[in-house]
Amino acid sequence: MSERKTVVDPEAIGLSPERLDALRDRVRREVDEGLLPSVQIAVARQGRVGLFETLGDAGNDTLYCIFSSTKAITSAAGWLVIQDGDLDLGERVVDIVPEFGSNGKDGITVEQLFLHTAGFPHAPFRSLDWEDPDRRLERYAQWRLNWAPGSRFEYHPTSSMWMIAELVERRSGCEFRAFVRDRIAAPLGLPDLFVGLPADQNGRVAECMHVGEALTSEDYARLGLPEPPLTEVTEDAILSFNRPEIRAVGVPGGGAVTTAADMALFYQGLLHGGPGEGRVWTDETLAMALAVRSGDLTDPMYGKRVHRALGVVVAGDEDRNYRGFGHGNSELAFGHGGAGGQIAWADPATGISFAYCTNGHDRNPLRSGRRGVSISNRAAACAA
Repeated sequence: MSERKTVVDPEAIGLSPERLDALRDRVRREVDEGLLPSVQIAVARQGRVGLFETLGDAGNDTLYCIFSSTKAITSAAGWLVIQDGDLDLGERVVDIVPEFGSNGKDGITVEQLFLHTAGFPHAPFRSLDWEDPDRRLERYAQWRLNWAPGSRFEYHPTSSMWMIAELVERRSGCEFRAFVRDRIAAPLGLPDLFVGLPADQNGRVAECMHVGEALTSEDYARLGLPEPPLTEVTEDAILSFNRPEIRAVGVPGGGAVTTAADMALFYQGLLHGGPGEGRVWTDETLAMALAVRSGDLTDPMYGKRVHRALGVVVAGDEDRNYRGFGHGNSELAFGHGGAGGQIAWADPATGISFAYCTNGHDRNPLRSGRRGVSISNRAAACAA
């Protein structure tokens, strides 16, 4: 375990042992009930970990696929290319990747990729196509718009992040997975943060599995709730991340593999720029990246404002629960959740960062969502 990941006395970094106990008890509930096979949690503050624990059929050396929580990592890599002066939010993507400009996509900007306003949320891309440069370009050219870029918000599960990773490669001159390793994981002291898992690490990964029963259309109608639309995030897609060759790709929208401790420390980096004099992100970069840019755009399911910054979600107003945060998070908290109930965020108001990983993907999104809010509430209250 790296020095930064060594668990310190929580009181030494301003965390309450009693409140950490309350968080641990809440996290344990679904494991004890037999719903979730394992969970892993970490709470960090002042650049150190005050709680790192794994419950169920796993240990602290276990790695988890964090699915869309990966978007914060990919976005933060993009922020570095902007910080280096090699990328601008107002640039047209086609001016960097000419092959992308077909089928009316020529006006899409870099900023729209981060904000999920680019207009191609359902564009298909097979993960293994990333390994073939020619096939990548064919995919980009085939993509079509679902609506006019900039006209609305609709979550792009993977498509826009493939393109951000492409921009990182083209403008930095460095392969995307190596960029994340060299520019983010290494300077932050996170040896277990992988976007592209090496073959020799596969034995450490908790196998993804589905748990619980899915809600039916009748269930949603009875509850008076809209039924979630079908997307590319299917049960088969989730289970594909049990395949070593898919883990190796490092899907930029959902394929990072890591521990909760590494993820909590990654967010400490986003709070403070990084440890010591070798800071990764400048204050100016973080201010740019964490500013809400989505205005009054709302999500198509609940009609709530989405509060999107550059690739991450900001808690914002009293509707923050719809954005994956707890009541106890401040309006400045930011992060990104992942399929199956993964949680990752930091809160500038308290200096706390928190990560929750599980390999049990609950088929009931209402239960999973309520669990996430309940756990985040307790994590947000852990400051002494």
